[in-house]
Amino acid sequence: GAVTLQIDENGKMSTNNEYQCHINPFEGANMDPASLEVNGIDPHHPFRIAIAKDEETGVRELFRFIQKEMKQHKCKRAIMIGHNTILDRNFIFAAAERNKISRNPFHPFSTFDTVSLAGLAYGQTVLSRAAQAAGLSWDSDEAHSALYDAKQTAELFCIIVNRWAEASGPVWSDISG
Repeated sequence: GAVTLQIDENGKMSTNNEYQCHINPFEGANMDPASLEVNGIDPHHPFRIAIAKDEETGVRELFRFIQKEMKQHKCKRAIMIGHNTILDRNFIFAAAERNKISRNPFHPFSTFDTVSLAGLAYGQTVLSRAAQAAGLSWDSDEAHSALYDAKQTAELFCIIVNRWAEASGPVWSDISG
């Protein structure tokens, strides 16, 4: 799942558009059973298989979605925002490399990680606790779905950035260049 952000004329950040798809594991994928259990994922469930796409298709669609948003907002590179961003970044970059996809819209090394930001802002590094500390509701039944976690992470990031801007002045004085 992915969620893009937007900044209004007053410099306030909010969520914008969403992308979601299920991806079938690639041949030889190393899937940690404990992680699958925590996330409630059964990669071989008939319903999942029926709607899932192959990795190359899913990554290409994600990149097109991000590139369309970048073009609309006149951006040159997308900055990935996530909770434990290094995991998402490494997964996406490895998938792009595995599938020989060269037009990766994400900046090669710059990211924003809400683990660190929420730890600083709220003293919480677990996504559910950080979201609740920021005033967001949390649905444990929805947690660990890619889109739900992406939406919660995006909302958390916006709250932290907007809170910072209220305390110290505009964060994004010129984001066009």
